[in-house]
Amino acid sequence: MYRLSSIIVFLLGITWVQAQSPHGPSFEVDCGACHNSNGWDINIDTFQYNHDTLSFRLEGIHLVTDCKECHASLVFDQAPSDCASCHNDIHNMTVGNDCVRCHTPQSWLVDNIPELHEENGFPLIGIHGNLSCVDCHISETNQRFDRLGNDCINCHMQDYLNTTAPNHQEIGYSAENCMDCHDLFSSAWEDAVIRHFFFPLTLGHNTQECQECHLTAKYSDTSPECVSCHLTDFNNTTEPDHQAGFFPMDCTLCHTTDPGWMPAGFPDHDNEFFPIYSGKHKGEWDSCIDCHTNSNDFSSFSCIDCHAHNNQSKVNNQHDEVNNFVYQSSACYSCHPTGEAD
Repeated sequence: MYRLSSIIVFLLGITWVQAQSPHGPSFEVDCGACHNSNGWDINIDTFQYNHDTLSFRLEGIHLVTDCKECHASLVFDQAPSDCASCHNDIHNMTVGNDCVRCHTPQSWLVDNIPELHEENGFPLIGIHGNLSCVDCHISETNQRFDRLGNDCINCHMQDYLNTTAPNHQEIGYSAENCMDCHDLFSSAWEDAVIRHFFFPLTLGHNTQECQECHLTAKYSDTSPECVSCHLTDFNNTTEPDHQAGFFPMDCTLCHTTDPGWMPAGFPDHDNEFFPIYSGKHKGEWDSCIDCHTNSNDFSSFSCIDCHAHNNQSKVNNQHDEVNNFVYQSSACYSCHPTGEAD
């Protein structure tokens, strides 16, 4: 009976001790780990508690923070583990409540701003890499970072509206596709590259001065046809005379966009008329008038000027066995339509 009474007293004593613990019933740590027989006070300079076993590891500034700043209540498991419970959100939830995305326990300084912007789909490249946060995130305070859209126009609408050379609104330039002309790596709007996908600005057309071709404010009324800009060049050309020769006004048939209209050629000549870029005549002529001696009539041509060397009798002797042979270029072409001897 005496032994049973002792056990009951012991159990009641444990229950009383647990009930009296200011740290709550779930705190199962030996009192001697923190306190000693001299009193309940703790020497904070020598006290070390292994926080690593818990869900909140002490690092950086948290290592030297007074326990009571986080554990306002002696019931330790009531201390919150989220940053916002202890730290005032000066950003007013404009960047969410996950402080560790930007900050570390070492300090509040942020050194991963470029990476954060890449995660959000807006890399800080070119001139954007040298801007202050508040240059773009304009809010009630310098600590608010209200979200902006990733489209250029979210920040540059006024630039778009104020541009007059060329006038983006009148022309109908897209307000969403600034990168069609402007390079993100550039340091100024003036470094725009005109991406003429519909009319490549290459070689002789390589100009950044829109007004050289677009003579009116309405850019869409400029024709892509060569003659719309080069009619004077066409009319004034005399070697060969394009008008007299009834040349087509599609300059691309003979010319590239090289400056000065040279080199020029008529590659369709081989298929449509007579092979001069292939076969026996390849490289045997320098200009159109070598064969087309009448610059006013390119339908006429001369074979005998080159091949007979003004020696009609020699040519006649070579064609003794050819019935109805006549000493004329048209006769040469009738028998030699590709320029071959046979």
